[in-house]
Amino acid sequence: MNGMSDVEACRYVGLDASITYADMQEVISDNWRVSITKQYIKEGNQITHYVVETPQGHLTYIQGANEMTTWMMEHLIKADEDIYLIKKYRPVPKLNKTGLQKLYDNLGEDGIVRTFIYGYQGGCWQDACELYGAEKMIYATFDKPNWVHELLNILLEKKLQYINESLSGAKVDLVETGGGAASNNLISPDIHEEFCMPYDRKMHDALHAIGHKSTYHTCGGMTKILDLIIQNGCDASETLSPVGMGGDIVDPIPVVQKFQGKVAMIGGMDQSNILTSGTPLQIQNEVKRLFEGFGMQGGYIMSASDHFFHTPVENLIAFANTGKECRY
Repeated sequence: MNGMSDVEACRYVGLDASITYADMQEVISDNWRVSITKQYIKEGNQITHYVVETPQGHLTYIQGANEMTTWMMEHLIKADEDIYLIKKYRPVPKLNKTGLQKLYDNLGEDGIVRTFIYGYQGGCWQDACELYGAEKMIYATFDKPNWVHELLNILLEKKLQYINESLSGAKVDLVETGGGAASNNLISPDIHEEFCMPYDRKMHDALHAIGHKSTYHTCGGMTKILDLIIQNGCDASETLSPVGMGGDIVDPIPVVQKFQGKVAMIGGMDQSNILTSGTPLQIQNEVKRLFEGFGMQGGYIMSASDHFFHTPVENLIAFANTGKECRY
């Protein structure tokens, strides 16, 4: 879009912007020194090898990245005792509140400003999966549940510290928590209830205590954990992902029947098969279907179920224009 900023692009196509700000300034510490040991391009992806030096030993991890996302190729935690290095030495970064305020003032009433909680994603479970590996975390809930809870509590304490130090007084409309690893695509409702929900609840309580609202991001299947999402105390639930995007929502009505009056809803639009690849007419029809299913009684923000990267501008305009026609 000819070099437009995200805010300018949303204004151009007529979307109410939803801009995520996450400029976290690392705290320099001699006890947790991160350096790059190797970096190269492989199959179009940037691969970076890291080493973390602490007074009691070194940790390593490998991260892949492309223009859209990042992912772990080697996890930081390799031995059970590594979690104590994280607990003792890993510093909690500081949010750049000056930059956040500038964005908030620039956006004004043209949308909302969002942010994350420190970590690879907001939720403690998702963070742990990035540090240790999702498959290994699932096995660990059966083989060494006390260790899993110990790790989750270590991450929770650092996230609560970040909330109280960086988000208190911050100008932000919505704070994202959760993560796709907590969806019922990956773990059972029983695992979610024991290893996700209690920690999510404590973060949401901390956010509410300083006046912020939270949105719980599942990024996949959620129909089997709707009651647990309500119990975790979030203000909104996303991404309402349809089957075409790896979720499990076919009919909005069961979700609305659970959430109505308790939790707001965000998402629902298939950003690949419809918003990007569909015709303006298909987009219009889907917007109307989603509004009639999720939005007729209020408490719904029409949104793509996750990021869109290469959507034609005319499709975004059709999306925005049809959304403006929806009235309660």
